[in-house]
Amino acid sequence: MGHDTTAAAICYTLMTLANEGNIQYLFNDFKDKLVEEIKNILSDSYKLPTYTDLKSMKFMERCIKECLRLYPSVPLIGRVAGEDIKTHSGYTIPKGCNINILIYDIHRSSQYWEDPEKFDPDRFLPENIAKRHPFAYLPFSAGSRNCIGQKFAMLEIKAALCGILRKFKLKPIDTPDTIRFRSDMTLRSDGEIRVKFEIRN
Repeated sequence: MGHDTTAAAICYTLMTLANEGNIQYLFNDFKDKLVEEIKNILSDSYKLPTYTDLKSMKFMERCIKECLRLYPSVPLIGRVAGEDIKTHSGYTIPKGCNINILIYDIHRSSQYWEDPEKFDPDRFLPENIAKRHPFAYLPFSAGSRNCIGQKFAMLEIKAALCGILRKFKLKPIDTPDTIRFRSDMTLRSDGEIRVKFEIRN
């Protein structure tokens, strides 16, 4: 499961960054903000990032979190009610009932997110996180059954993006509105997701 979910996260992050020109190419000289952050932390372009380096990449982490909001690797999780639960709308979910939690829908709900279809890494600035319901963002589930590998997964995704973004500019081929998903344990596209890689000068 960990391989599929991390691969999906990397794939959707690359596709999203390729399509978000205002994020990838923030500066007039085409040194995007992510690459600028990588260069500031890893001054030597051949140096492999350390654990400390990856932890220092805060803008990259916000971009990844926003991509996981839009494209959660696991779009749906199941639980069993351990007791009778009364919902806000007045329904009762009886003990023992199977419950499906639609993470994909929660992450795109205007009840929790302003302009939910917009890619905005600043949603994950500490002051903005503090304003949000703690269960409005569930890419790794939550509570006692959350993903034990979430910190490792974040490091893997950052390391992959570091390697790619230092060497290549991303250009869109497929756009988010053309992607169709198929039902599966992980968020899978019903076809290829293509991104053009151009070598950086």
